[in-house]
Amino acid sequence: MFISRLLTKIAIVPALLLILAACSSIEVSDYAQNTPKLVAESFFDGQLRADGVVKDRSGKVIRYFTADIKAYWQDGVGTLEEDFVFDDGEKQRRVWTLTPNGDNRYIGTAGDVIGESEVQLAGNSMFLDYVLRIPYGDGTIDIAIDDRMYWVSPNILINESSMSKFGVHVGQLLLVIQKLE
Repeated sequence: MFISRLLTKIAIVPALLLILAACSSIEVSDYAQNTPKLVAESFFDGQLRADGVVKDRSGKVIRYFTADIKAYWQDGVGTLEEDFVFDDGEKQRRVWTLTPNGDNRYIGTAGDVIGESEVQLAGNSMFLDYVLRIPYGDGTIDIAIDDRMYWVSPNILINESSMSKFGVHVGQLLLVIQKLE
């Protein structure tokens, strides 16, 4: 009887470890060996265009958008001027400033971003976490954004962003950013 209980407990431990491992989050460093290597100063330089969708929490597409992006670097600091046009005619403008903060790290700021965003690059990937203040009804609402970008070819970067409020998933953005020549 004792051995049977012991064997049952021993069998449960690996199962619990597997469950915990599955819950661990993916880090940008997981992509450190992936190529091509993303260099922010190279890809985010010049004219870019983004095409994407906004999904609600169930995964249904609720909006479409395009964005023209003018990106440039001066004295080591990057600026991304993003002009969005949504399918309902709404226009938004966001201007990001990327300030170097160590090896493959930047501090990102924008007018509608609350505080600072930690930007990290590794391999072909770039991750950002920030809080975005967006229009909502007659006011605004603050949404946490987990932004993940993957450079897949010289002119294409794929971006997926998970949106949450109070830790609850509320939506997702999917977009492709194309470097124009």
